[in-house]
Amino acid sequence: MSTQPKSYLEAAFACWWRILAQDLPQPQRNYRFDPSRRFRFDYAWPDELVAVELEGGTWIRGRHVRGRGFEGDCQKYNLAALYGWTVLRFTSNMLDDDPEGCITQVRRALTDEDETVCTRANVEDQKRA
Repeated sequence: MSTQPKSYLEAAFACWWRILAQDLPQPQRNYRFDPSRRFRFDYAWPDELVAVELEGGTWIRGRHVRGRGFEGDCQKYNLAALYGWTVLRFTSNMLDDDPEGCITQVRRALTDEDETVCTRANVEDQKRA
């Protein structure tokens, strides 16, 4: 993983990823998925079009649940969906209470052979068709 996590939540996710997903590729940190925008994913696997967003401060009116922050996140997630990304969102409670469940969801998004899971390759194939 590139760069050090900047929050407890990001550090916790990185730790659980190293423990529970040793067989999977390491994510890129703070991945900018659209060069024309400032939007970044907390963790991303660009070849698989999978991203993880860690939503802190949900019980203390943090940035992600206040007006402007929430709106910006909606714009970011909508744009990501239009680009074919699967964005998995986890709160601190989700990661603290069930880290295995969170990592299992990411694992499924990265390894599912089902055609409903997008990858950069099949999105490009669909554009050419």
